[in-house]
Amino acid sequence: MARATLRIFLGAAPGVGKTYAMLEEAHRLSGRGEDVVVAFAMDHGRSDTRALMDGLEVIPPHTIAYRDTAFEEMDVDAVLARKPRIAVVDEYAHSNIPGSRNHKRWQDVEELLDAGINVLSTVNVQHLASLGDVVSAITDVRQSETVPDDVVRRADQIHIVDISPELLRQRLGDGKIYSADKIDAALSNYFRLGNLTALRELALLWLADRVDEGLAKYRSEQGIEASWPARERIVIGLTGGPEGDVLIRRAARILKRVNGGDLLAVHVRAADGVASESPQALEAQRLLVRDLGGSYHTVAGEDPARALLDFARSVNATQIVVGISRRRSVVGRLTGRGIGNRVVRDSGDIDVHMVSHPLGGRGVDRPRQRDLGRARVMVGFAMAVVLPVLLQLLLAASPSHNIATAVLLQLTGSVAVALVGGLWPALLGALWSSLLVNYFSIPPVGTLTISDPENILALLVFVGVSAAVAAVVDVSARRSKEAARARAEATTLGDLTRGASSAEDTVEGLLKQALDVFQMRGAALFRATGAGSPGAATGGWRLVAKAGEAAPLPPDGADNTEQIDAGTRLVLSGRILPASDRRLLSAFGAHLSAQLERRQLAASRREVMRLAESNTMRTSILRAVSHDLRTPLAGIKLAVGGLRQSNVHYTPEEEQELLATIEECSDRLDVLVGNLLDMSRITSDSVNALIRPVRWYEVIPAALHGVPPGRVRVDLPGNMPEIDADSGMLERVIANIVENAIKYAPDSDVVLVGAAGGLSSSTLDGRPSGELRIIDHGQGVPAESVVRMFQPFQRLNDVPSTTGVGLGLAVAKGFTEAMGGTLTAEETPGGGLTMVIRLPLSTGVAFPHEEAQAPLEAQSVLMERRHMPPSGSPDSAPREAR
Repeated sequence: MARATLRIFLGAAPGVGKTYAMLEEAHRLSGRGEDVVVAFAMDHGRSDTRALMDGLEVIPPHTIAYRDTAFEEMDVDAVLARKPRIAVVDEYAHSNIPGSRNHKRWQDVEELLDAGINVLSTVNVQHLASLGDVVSAITDVRQSETVPDDVVRRADQIHIVDISPELLRQRLGDGKIYSADKIDAALSNYFRLGNLTALRELALLWLADRVDEGLAKYRSEQGIEASWPARERIVIGLTGGPEGDVLIRRAARILKRVNGGDLLAVHVRAADGVASESPQALEAQRLLVRDLGGSYHTVAGEDPARALLDFARSVNATQIVVGISRRRSVVGRLTGRGIGNRVVRDSGDIDVHMVSHPLGGRGVDRPRQRDLGRARVMVGFAMAVVLPVLLQLLLAASPSHNIATAVLLQLTGSVAVALVGGLWPALLGALWSSLLVNYFSIPPVGTLTISDPENILALLVFVGVSAAVAAVVDVSARRSKEAARARAEATTLGDLTRGASSAEDTVEGLLKQALDVFQMRGAALFRATGAGSPGAATGGWRLVAKAGEAAPLPPDGADNTEQIDAGTRLVLSGRILPASDRRLLSAFGAHLSAQLERRQLAASRREVMRLAESNTMRTSILRAVSHDLRTPLAGIKLAVGGLRQSNVHYTPEEEQELLATIEECSDRLDVLVGNLLDMSRITSDSVNALIRPVRWYEVIPAALHGVPPGRVRVDLPGNMPEIDADSGMLERVIANIVENAIKYAPDSDVVLVGAAGGLSSSTLDGRPSGELRIIDHGQGVPAESVVRMFQPFQRLNDVPSTTGVGLGLAVAKGFTEAMGGTLTAEETPGGGLTMVIRLPLSTGVAFPHEEAQAPLEAQSVLMERRHMPPSGSPDSAPREAR
C-alpha cells in the first residue's frame, strides 16, 4: 500500500489560527465530496474554532486514566477501523499520556499514513527540535514537547499560517486566545512584541530553507546547472593562505547589503598535493566563517577553478569571491592561466569579485621541489658524463655495429641516467650521447658533420625520445615521492587525532607525539605574559606544557618556532626542520590550538557549573532559613507566649499540648539545621567519616526512633556480618530514607530487608559488600527522575516547602559515599521504590557466631516506636519525582 500524504499547517506562535485554517481546509475538502473525519482536534476554548467542527464527522477520543486524572487522546484503533480518506489530527508534536499506543502523536500519524490515510495536522515553530534552544533563549520558556525536524520535513506540503505580531496581540487582548485571567501575564511574557517578531522570522526562515531544498531537488532532477538567483548566496574560494581572512570579511560586507542570504566558504584541495596550504590558517578561517554565520566546505579536484565553479553551481550561488594571485609570474596573469582569471572566464551568469590583498603579486612562484635529493642529482650528472663514454667504448670493442645499435645503446644509458638523477642529468646525457654517436658512428666518422639527412632525423628522434623518457621518469619519481610523503603525513595526522582523543592531558600528549614524529629532543608550548600585546617585549613568555628530556628554550632562541596564535608559540629543539616538514608542524599547531581552546572551555564550564550550584545552594538555603526556620520558631514562640500569660489558665492537658508543640518544633529545628550543616559539609568536601566495624542491628533501632508504631517492619538475617561504616552517619542515612518513604508512601508499610547472609551480589572497589534494602509500595519514581531524586532541594511534585527543604536523600547519598558505599534506587516489584544501601564488609576480626545474633527487638517483625514527628517535619528530602 502506497504511503498517504501529510499536510502540516505551521505557525509562529499559539493563536495564529493553525487549527482554524486546518478545519477550514477540512470543510473545503468535505464539500468536494472527500471522506473527511476529525480524528483529534482541540478548540482551545475558542468558540469560532469549535463552530468549525460542526458538520464534520468526529471520532470520539480515547480516555486514559493517569495519576487519578482522566485524559483524552486520539483513538488510533478507531481511526484505522474507520479508515477515512482524510483525517484531521491536531497538535502534531504532542506527547501522549503514558499508557497510550505511542509516545508521540506524530508516531500515531505515521501509522495512519502507512495505512493509506491522508492527514492534516498542525505544529508551532517552537516545537521543532532544532529550534528548541533558540526559542528558549528568546522567550525564556523551555519547550518539553518537540518533534524532529526531519519528520516535519518529510511532509508532502507545509502551509505557513501567518499574521502580524500586532494583530496577534490584539486577538489575545480581545480574549480570542486565552481566558481573561491569563491575558495580562501572556502579554507581558511570551506574547511580547519582540518575541512574536523573532518567532515569526524563525518560522519564515525555516520554511524558506525547506523551499530551498525543494528547489535544489527540482534543479537536480531536471539537470539544470544554470544559477537561479532566487536567494543571494556568496561562495568564497580559499587557497589555504593568509589572504583568506580578507576574502571572508569582504564577502560578509557584500552580503550585508542585501536582506538575507548565505555565506559559503569552500577550500578546493588539489589532488596533486597540499604543500601550499596552511592548516593553521584554514582552521582560523573556518572559525571566522562560523562566527559570521556562514558555513565551511572542503572539496577535492584536479582543477581548482573548475571544482570551485562546480561547487558554486551546485549550491545555486549568485556571487563568487576570489583573491588575486600571489605569484609574481606576469606571463601567467597575461595569458589568463591563473585560477582567478579562469573563474572569471568560465563563471557564466555568476558574478565574480576579484579581491586585492596585501600578498597579491608579492609572493613567489612555488619553487620546484627537489625530492630526489642533491646527492642523487649530482650522481646523475656524473653518470650523464661518464656513462655515454663507457657505452661508446663498449661499441668500439664490438667488431661491427650500425647506427641503430649505437642509438639504442645510448638511449638505454639516457634512461638509466634519468632513473638516477632525474630530468636535467638525463637531458645532459642525451645531448652528450648524441654528440658521441655523431662523431663515432654516423658517416663521415671522426667529424661532427652529417652527410645523410636521415641521420639528422635519427639523432633528433634520439634526443627527443631521451628527453621524453627522462621527463616521464622524473615526474613518476616525484609523484611517487609525493604520494609516499602524503601517506606518511596522513598516517601521522591520524595518529595525532587518535592520540589527542585518548590522552588524559591532550596538550602533553601532542607534544610527546611531536618529539617522535620530528625526532626532536624537546618540545614546549609558551604563552605570552603581560598586559597589552603578546610577546617577550611585554613581559616575556610563560611555559604552558613541555615534553622531552632537553629543557625547552625561549621562543626567540629555539631551533624551530611555530606561531599558533598572537600569544602562543610551539617550539622544538634538537635540529632545524626542513621546509617539507613545516606544513606538518602547522598541523600540530592547529591541533594544539584546538586542545587549548577545549581545555579553556572545559575549565569555564566547570567554573560556571560550580557557580550555578553554589548559587542554587545559596538561594535554597536562604529560602529554607526564611521560611522553614520561621515556621517552627513561630510555633515555639506562640506556645511559650501562651504559657507565660498570667491571666490565662490552662488545663493540664492543654499545657501538655503546648509543651508537646514546643518539643516538636524544637525537633524540627534540630533536624533542619543538622541537614543544612551536613549538606554544607558534603558540598565543601569536609565530611570525615570515622570508620569502624559496625553491625546493622546496632544502628537500626536509633535510626527508627520517632517512627509511628506499626509503620516499619524489619527482617534481618541473624548472621549478618560487620560492615565498615561510621555508625552516626549510617544512622542518619537510614533515618532519612525511612522517614522519606513514610512521607511519600502513607498507605504502605516500610520494610527493612537484609541480603541473604548479609552479603551483596555487588562489590565495592573489588571488596565484598553488605546490603540493606528499604522497601515501600507507594507510587514509585519514574526512571528518568531517579538521578534528580538525590539532588539537593528536590521535592515530589513541587509540594509546598512546609514539608522540608529537600535535603534528606542528598545528605543520605553524600554520607553513604563518604563511607565508601553506594546508595541506589530500584523499582519495587508490584509498585513502589526500593532504596539499596551497600557498604564494604569489615576487614576487622568478626564476632563469634553466637555473638552475631541480633537482639530480639532488632529482629522482630514489627518495630514499634512511641514518638511520632509532626506531619510537616522537614527532616528528610522528599523524592522529586514521587
